Amino acid sequence: MNKTLLIMAAGMGSRFGGLKQIEPIDEYGNFIIDYSIYDAIKVGFTKVVFIIKKENYDIFRETVGKRVENRIDVEYVFQELDKLPNGYSVPEKRVKPWGTAHAILCCKDVVNENFAIINSDDFYGRDAFRVIAEFLAKDNSDSKYQEYAMAGYMAKNTLTENGSVKRGVCATDGKYLTKLVESKIEYVDGKLMATPLEGGEDFVVSEDDTVSMNMFGFTPHIFDYLEEKFPIFLDNHKDNIDTCNELIISVGRSGSKWMSKICENLDIPTSSSRVDIGVRVELPAVIFSDITDELYESKIVYRTEKWEDNVRTFCMNPNGIVVNENTNGIITVNGHSYEDPTMKTENTNFALLVSKNFSYPFKDSNGYGESIARLSNMLGGGVIV
Repeated sequence: MNKTLLIMAAGMGSRFGGLKQIEPIDEYGNFIIDYSIYDAIKVGFTKVVFIIKKENYDIFRETVGKRVENRIDVEYVFQELDKLPNGYSVPEKRVKPWGTAHAILCCKDVVNENFAIINSDDFYGRDAFRVIAEFLAKDNSDSKYQEYAMAGYMAKNTLTENGSVKRGVCATDGKYLTKLVESKIEYVDGKLMATPLEGGEDFVVSEDDTVSMNMFGFTPHIFDYLEEKFPIFLDNHKDNIDTCNELIISVGRSGSKWMSKICENLDIPTSSSRVDIGVRVELPAVIFSDITDELYESKIVYRTEKWEDNVRTFCMNPNGIVVNENTNGIITVNGHSYEDPTMKTENTNFALLVSKNFSYPFKDSNGYGESIARLSNMLGGGVIV
């Protein structure tokens, strides 16, 4: 039986792998999303549907899609705010996404089989994919009710030492899910506390309580149900546009000083303990062709023998060009590739980076990197390539 995996990635930044990045999580440069797709293939999923923003299609396909298109069937679906039922329009100033139900509805025209849906930036584990795949393979045609599934985890196995996490706190009757409260979960004074995202009083969660990480299994019947209920959701949330629990602001290198000043004026604590320093390497495309012909955006990591630094490639541009960039008067280099075959070159370029992490009390990693770039400009006399 064919099974499809929907991956919600519409929240990723326009410079995927760049400014609002998804950091590689292993020494080979793999993203969490790579693990999810690999595990899904291993348990029998036959298609993956990436739910993304339309403006991110090119960079997403180059960065992620092309790496898996020869291993599993791939579809792309655009989750746009204005994909709404007839008679509804996007409220003025609305920028907040409509959520998981809306993401699923956007896939109605490309999904005709049982499917699972996950977040792009959570690690679920092979066993979770196996359990969901076994459920999706069952024949529920004789069931009195439409049955769907959720992969549940013990709360203690989904926590982090780096602050709070967002989880769905679940209540069950032993077999069926009866309630799910989306919450922010963290330890407070030795107790595991949940703060409901939709408002309400905080409550204590047991470490062994079941929580959701947004991994569900559905049949195509869910589309009819969502089309019936989604207008009700819109009516109830049409004015919910001004508040949020967390806000991601991508200002880029040129805006980092301005953003730091804003945070300082508003007494918002900031942390900046890491900077990536390196060079851009350009060489004949044929040298890397054995790699780039198979894997467009390769990640190569080398640990140096003396200092044990992890040196990694980043932003690979097969048959591309090297260009100058001016950021606050500092000249640096970047790389680009073109889809148009007539604009391709005989060279490939990539960044070669080492990450520098600082400890307290130093916190101006951007200033450190900027000072190195300024010094390079001075020593090079304007020549940076």
